[in-house]
Amino acid sequence: MKYFILFVIVSYSFISCASHKEEDKKTVAKINPADKFQLATVDKAGVTEMIKLPGMLTAYEEVSIYPKVNGYVKTVLVDIGSRVSKGTLLMVLEAPEMVQASLQARERYTRTRSDLALDKEHYQRLLEASKTPGAISPFDLSSIKAKVEADSALSNAEKANWQMQQSLLDYLQVSAPFDGVITERNVHPGALVNTLAKDKPMLELKQVSHLRLQVDIPEGIAATIRNKDTVSFFTDALPGKKLSGHISRKSENINSEFRSEKMEIDVNNTNGLLSPGMYAQVIFHLTGSRDALSVPKSAVVTSTERKYVLVVRNNKIKKIDITTGNESSSRIEIFGLLQAGDQVIVNANDEIGESS
Repeated sequence: MKYFILFVIVSYSFISCASHKEEDKKTVAKINPADKFQLATVDKAGVTEMIKLPGMLTAYEEVSIYPKVNGYVKTVLVDIGSRVSKGTLLMVLEAPEMVQASLQARERYTRTRSDLALDKEHYQRLLEASKTPGAISPFDLSSIKAKVEADSALSNAEKANWQMQQSLLDYLQVSAPFDGVITERNVHPGALVNTLAKDKPMLELKQVSHLRLQVDIPEGIAATIRNKDTVSFFTDALPGKKLSGHISRKSENINSEFRSEKMEIDVNNTNGLLSPGMYAQVIFHLTGSRDALSVPKSAVVTSTERKYVLVVRNNKIKKIDITTGNESSSRIEIFGLLQAGDQVIVNANDEIGESS
């Protein structure tokens, strides 16, 4: 009897536990994440984004002018701020020893040319005389011919040396290689300049009617920007004035330190309102990737280990790892094992776990 009562109690407890578990399963089955969380649909669309990046204006062309030959500054015809055209004479150097070297080279060339002329005439006379049998030995004729060839080579060498000296004299006159403005002057008449001194240039010339706006683009954005894309920019020199230009050049190289790509925008500055060295705020309007999906920004959870969204499928919550792209004030591009039409939890956080 005692054992029968114990058996009845155990059986009842088992049936009661089983009944409670069944009820718990039914209760869990009835809980739908859609009832507990706000859901949003994953859209097949990129996100338009506006970003602002710092840039700097530089001269389209600039050159530091150093002396090509040693000498003294005779005349400086320009100063800081002087606007010059291509070919304009900027300064004149003097080097008397170079002038003398050029004159000596010319005299040597003249003398060798005269010697060559005499040897040629001598050879022609011997050649005519050799037509008479026994008058001229073949050795004498070949000797004078070799002397003519040697004198010709010597004359050509002296001519080349004279022309080189003339070219060096041309370097005493310094001319502008392109249109621009003198932005630096470091010499005055009477100063000794030499080709070894590279600490400061004699003059600095920059083209300012045409500028380059250089900006470093983060690598994640650089791939979406193409040549000829239109950009806007602002400068402190012209408060509130919106300027525009086109992407003219891409370096096609990612800086390993800053993970960015340098790009240049050509800027017309014929009015002279801008100057090299000015900083600018460059605005890019990114259209977004055509292959991207988008969700509300609050649907993306970022932790120290991963970035993911909480997807609801078959009434179960799953964490799907993603990478992100453009973002606006309310939406963000995502890339991962998702498809358009999936449902994600809007106000997601790392305290929400996956459903078993």
